[in-house]
Amino acid sequence: MSVRIGIAPGAWQWRSGGAGYLRFIDACEANGWDSLWLSDRLVGDRLSLEPVTALAVAAGRTRNLKFGTSVLALAIRNPALLAKEVATVDFLSGGRFLPAVGLGGDDEREYEATGGRKSERAGRTDEAIELLRRLWTEEHVTHHGKYYHLTDVTITPKPVFSPYPPLWIGGRTAFAWERVVRNGDGWLASQVTPADVVEGIAAIRKGCAESGRTIEDDHYGVMLSTCLTDSKAEAAERLATGALRPRADAPIETYSAAGDASLIRERIAQYVEAGAAKFVLRLLCREDEAERQLELLAEQVLNTVP
Repeated sequence: MSVRIGIAPGAWQWRSGGAGYLRFIDACEANGWDSLWLSDRLVGDRLSLEPVTALAVAAGRTRNLKFGTSVLALAIRNPALLAKEVATVDFLSGGRFLPAVGLGGDDEREYEATGGRKSERAGRTDEAIELLRRLWTEEHVTHHGKYYHLTDVTITPKPVFSPYPPLWIGGRTAFAWERVVRNGDGWLASQVTPADVVEGIAAIRKGCAESGRTIEDDHYGVMLSTCLTDSKAEAAERLATGALRPRADAPIETYSAAGDASLIRERIAQYVEAGAAKFVLRLLCREDEAERQLELLAEQVLNTVP
C-alpha cells in the first residue's frame, strides 16, 4: 500500500496577493508533494480561497501536482454547475482533480446565502453525489429528485479520470461512515486520532461487506494540522492559535503533528498502522514561513516515508 502526502495551506490572509499563492503552488511542485488541498468556506472568520477557481490556477501552473478539495460543501453548490467545473479542470489538467466532498460547515449564513437550509444539507449532499457521477459518465441525464431537477443535460468534455474523479467523503461521525458506504469512493477525515481511524475503517469495511461494495485499501486518508519545529513551546503555541476548533473530547496533540521531524514521522506511522494511506498536512506556520516549511518537511518527512 503506497503512502501519499499532500499539503493544505493555513488560514492565511494571502497578504502577498496572487503572487504569494503562485509561489506556494510552485513550492509544492518543486518539493515533490503529491497534492495541494483547499477547503471550502463561503462565510466565517477564517479566510479561504474559493477552491475550484484557485485549483484551476494550480492546474495551469503545474504538471505533476495533483489537487483536491477538503472538502467541497455540496449542499451550497449546484451539482450540474459543479460537475461542469470539476470536469473542465480535470480535463485541462490531464486527470489530476481529487474532489473530496462533505456536508459543509455549521454556519447557517452559508446556506441562507446560497438559497438553502442547513437542515437540508444531508439530503442535498446525497442527491448531489448521485448527480455528479451521472453527469460525468452519462450522455443525457434526466433527474427529478427532492432538491434538483435536470432534463436531458449533457456535460462535455467529460473528466479524463476514468470512469470519473473518485469522490472521497469527509467527516468523522458514524453518519459520515455510512455515507462513505452508500456513496463514497474513499474517506478523508480531519481531527481524528489513530484510534478513530481504526474504528472508522472497520465500520466502513463492515458496511461495504454487507452492501456488496468495496473501498480500495489505499482510499483512507487523514488531514493533520502540522508544523515542523524543534521547540515544544512553539509547537504548543501553533496548535493553540492556528489549528481548527479543537475537539472537546480529545487533546489536540492526539490528532495533530506539531513538533520535530521525528515526532511528525512517528505520528504518520501511527496512522499508517491504523489503516490510512493518504495524508494532507495542513500547515500551522505563518504565511511568510510556508515555502521554508514545505522545503524542510519535504526533506525531513516526505522523502523519508516509504
